[in-house]
Order: sequence, then structure tokens, then C-alpha cells
Amino acid sequence: QVQLVESGGGLVQAGGSLSLSCAASGRTFSTYTMGWFRQAPGKEREFVAAISPSGINLYYADSVKGRFTISRDNAKNTVYLQMNSLKPEDTAVYYCSASGRRFDGASSYRRNQNYGYWGQGTQVTVSS
Repeated sequence: QVQLVESGGGLVQAGGSLSLSCAASGRTFSTYTMGWFRQAPGKEREFVAAISPSGINLYYADSVKGRFTISRDNAKNTVYLQMNSLKPEDTAVYYCSASGRRFDGASSYRRNQNYGYWGQGTQVTVSS
């Protein structure tokens, strides 16, 4: 079992930055693929970014590529999402997720069905 707790959300003006953190419980954090997803009101949950257990392989949604950076610190059982140049359309609840499965191809990292553990979410609001 893995428990995930996000922090760092808030209100920021367009063009600003926020950093999200996700602390995970358990001693096997370094074996999990970690992902960030987001869900805006009235929309489906969508993929934002993912990072492989070693931290070597990174995946991003096209909408955030070049603006967001995912990273992890396995010694601290924590995954991060640095968000720069924020836009109003980035407004959403951001969820941290974890998966112990083996992924097959880049597209598999983008499917929320492949992640078995989820945090409670943290609100990010970007004002124009």
C-alpha cells in the first residue's frame, strides 16, 4: 500500500510559478512510477507528467512541455512538479499518482487507469 499526500497548491497570477510536492509512505517508493494528473471543473482527469522509478525517463503532456518539470527524490519518498509560466487554463485540482506495474511504451504512462494509488489532490488556480 502507498499513501500519497500532495501539497503546494494555491492561487497565482498568470505567468507565475508554483511548486507541488507529493510525499509517499512506504519503503518501496523507489520502485514506483509516479505521475501527476489534473482535473478541471466539468472535464475529465488528464495526464500532466510522469517519471520512471529511477528518475531517468520523463514524460509530459504537450500542453505543459517546456513549462513544467517533474522530478523525484527517492531518499525523501517525494515527487515534485515545478510549474512555470502558468496559464489560466492550468487551473485544476492536481493529483499525484503511483504505479507499481511495468509500463509498456510512452503512451501507457498517460493512462490514469494504469495508476493504482492516488492522493487527495491540491487546488491550483491561475488568475488572468
